Formats: sequence, C-alpha cells, structure tokens
Amino acid sequence: MPEREEQLTGRRFLSVTLLNSAITLLEFIGGVLSGSLSLLSDAAHNLGDSLSIIFSYGAHVLSKRKQTRVNTYGFKRAEILAALFNALFLVLLSLFLLGEAVIRIWHPAPVESGVMIWVAVISAAANLLSTGLLNRGAQHNLNLKATYLHLLSDALASLGIIVGGGLILWTGWTFIDPLITMVVAVYIMVESWPVIKKTVSILMECAPHLDYAAINRDLLAIPGVKKVHHVHALMVDENSIVFSAHVNMDNMELNEVQQLYAQINRVLQDRYQIEHVTIQPETTQGADEAFFYDRDYDI
Repeated sequence: MPEREEQLTGRRFLSVTLLNSAITLLEFIGGVLSGSLSLLSDAAHNLGDSLSIIFSYGAHVLSKRKQTRVNTYGFKRAEILAALFNALFLVLLSLFLLGEAVIRIWHPAPVESGVMIWVAVISAAANLLSTGLLNRGAQHNLNLKATYLHLLSDALASLGIIVGGGLILWTGWTFIDPLITMVVAVYIMVESWPVIKKTVSILMECAPHLDYAAINRDLLAIPGVKKVHHVHALMVDENSIVFSAHVNMDNMELNEVQQLYAQINRVLQDRYQIEHVTIQPETTQGADEAFFYDRDYDI
C-alpha cells in the first residue's frame, strides 16, 4: 500500500474510532436514562467495535512488516489473530446480552421510548457516517471491508432499536426491548461464526479450498513432469497460499530442472494465485505415493 494511502487509511481508522467511542458513550448514557436494554447492549457492541477497530488497524500495520530470521513468513498472521480475538469477544458479549435479555423478559422494567428513539437515531446516523468513511478502502482491502461490514451491522441494529422504540411508544409493550437485544445478539453470533471458522482453519494450517485435481492435471501436462505427490498446502493469511510438493521428473541437468521449476511456478501462480511454491525434484523416489501424503506421520 502506498505511503499516502496508508496515512489516509490511518486517518479514517482514527476518525471512525473516535466517532464510535462517542456513540458508545451516548448510547450508554441514553440506555441508563431510558432503561433500554437494547441501547445498553448496542453500547456494549459499539465498545467492542471500537476495540475491534483499534486491534484491526494495529494488526494491519504489523502485518506490513517484512519477514525476519524469527518470523520467516513475515507478520501476516497478526491480522488473523486480531480477527479471531475480535470474533470471540463478540460471541462472549452476545451470550452475556442474551442472558440479560432473558432476565429482563422475566422481570420487565419501564422504558422511556422517546429517549431510546432519539439516541438510536443519532447512533444510526453516526454509524452510517463511519461506514461512509471506510467505504472507499473497503473495496480494495479485506481488513477494511470486515470493519466496514461490522459498522454497517451496527447501523442496522440502531435502526432496529428505532423501530422497537416506536412499537413500545405505540403499544406500551416493554418486552419488545429485550427481544430486540436477543435478535441483535443472535445476529452478531451468526456473523461472527464464519470469521472464527476461517481464522481457526488458517491457524491450524488446513489446506485452502483449491481444485487439487485440476492442479495435478495442469502440472502433469508440463513436459518433463511425471508425477506430483507428497503435497502440502496452507494459508499464511486469507490471501497468501504456501504450496510444496515432491515432483518426479525426467533425469536432467540442474539448469533444465530450474526451467521446469519456472513453468510449475507460473502455472500455480497464474491459475491458482499461489504465492510461495517449494518443489523437491525426484526421479523415481515416491512414485507410488498419493498426491496428498497418507502414510504414517509426515512431520
């Protein structure tokens, strides 16, 4: 990312963090004054978002550092760790809010729907402004896009509170307030699950979703390649794939092997967006092994 664009992104993150912090304080005060659990839950959600934005930006900056002798693959997984932490935090927060909502349903409390509605209106407007600040960067950066979608969900939650406040004002049914809290909490958990699943998959070094049968066919179509086996594939982050394989090839000079390497690299990078490729050349060794190694322990 160019330096000027990096600085602009930093300013956007700072602006969104300050705006989100102000929303959090406003909703907390409004929730206490109105007695609205949904406002208090949204304030807690926004507090989590403020922390999430800070962690996301810090991880984004750290991930741009070059590799070292200790971190030979660089620091790209800083963003993965931040995403996992944020998602787990939101799930725990949602479970707490669900418990509070159940208690409030069994023990109703009066709700000042007028205060609830006005605070939610201001919150929705501020959240929409935050999404606007990150909209441009979200089109080109997955980390920004995740934060953008998170803030957009906040805006939708605020709109839900406005609708709930209107229904309470119209019907007097205060149980609508904890019901909204429950809906928002469940929605947050549903949205967080794919993030947890993906980050755990990357940290466990699961093979990325690629067409391995097609990879095998494409590599075998290269003149000189006889068999591909003992394959390993993993993701350093959501965009960077590492691939290694043993390749049986014709007995040839080392400079010819190097040319074959170049062809294999080109196929894997151009067709499958694999960034880092390591090939172990062999003539007959392992010729009876499967594409993925399935004998005993490999490591």
